[in-house]
Amino acid sequence: MSGTRQWGLREVSVWYGSGLALDRVSLAVPAGQVTAVVGGDGAGKTTLLRCLAGAQAPGSGQVSRPDRAQTGYLPATSGVYPDLTVAENLAFRAAVYGLTAAQARTRAGEYLERAGLAAAANRPASQLSGGMRQKLGMIAAMVHQPRLLVLDEPTTGVDPVSRSDLWWLVARAAAAGAAVVLATTYLDEAERAEMVLALDDGRQLAAGAPGEIVAGMPGTLRAARRRPDGADRGRAWRRDGRWRVWDPGGPVSPVAPRGSVPGRSVLGGSEPAGSVSGGSGPAAGEGGVVRPDLQDAVTVAALARELQYAGRAA
Repeated sequence: MSGTRQWGLREVSVWYGSGLALDRVSLAVPAGQVTAVVGGDGAGKTTLLRCLAGAQAPGSGQVSRPDRAQTGYLPATSGVYPDLTVAENLAFRAAVYGLTAAQARTRAGEYLERAGLAAAANRPASQLSGGMRQKLGMIAAMVHQPRLLVLDEPTTGVDPVSRSDLWWLVARAAAAGAAVVLATTYLDEAERAEMVLALDDGRQLAAGAPGEIVAGMPGTLRAARRRPDGADRGRAWRRDGRWRVWDPGGPVSPVAPRGSVPGRSVLGGSEPAGSVSGGSGPAAGEGGVVRPDLQDAVTVAALARELQYAGRAA
């Protein structure tokens, strides 16, 4: 793609009435890379992506993006027309972006075949499963080969096979030179991205490469079989049937290798998180030091912010 550049947001704030949805958030979205925006419900992910896609005007700050003809956007819904067939949805979207019928057939055919939708080409979108609709929505967003591809939680609630197919499409778009930014609540997905932005209540919580975020986590994590009492109680959370306890004053925890055992969701994982000293995995002895992963680092960042606010209020 000729003339590619870095897109993104700079010091963007958005208000809905008197509520602040984004508070001076910045994000760089380079061409040829996948950038993940993570956070829980209400964190500001959708607002950020809508600003980047041109569907939402920022209250303040700057947004850099290509024109609409070079932008692909998958909203939180699939964005497909239920009364049209799979093929008709893609033909319509391609025509809107000025593709010829031959170009549309070639590109759509390749994507449909790889995503497992070729056999459903003549099926109405209303008759597709949730995962199939999401794949159709993503193909529709990228059929014109945009310079910027914006995806709002494309894999939420889909089956593992569809999730794998969706990530193939994401990787394909980035390999073709698009700047891809996606929102997700899954930290294992964020581990696949080159850069991650974690949001909390409309504010930046952490930003950088996944390994950088983990390496920058202060203090120490240790495992516990039960929730601790005293001051440690407010710095503990449950994960994988055990408790994590963060000691902000301790030495820096050893960092788990990138992609070793990723976490599942933003503040409540369902997968192991790496080794614990003195044993194998999270079942190791009481008080063992835990190697943090991205989920741990994001959780600690949220706890650190809460403690900071509590200290100011005291």
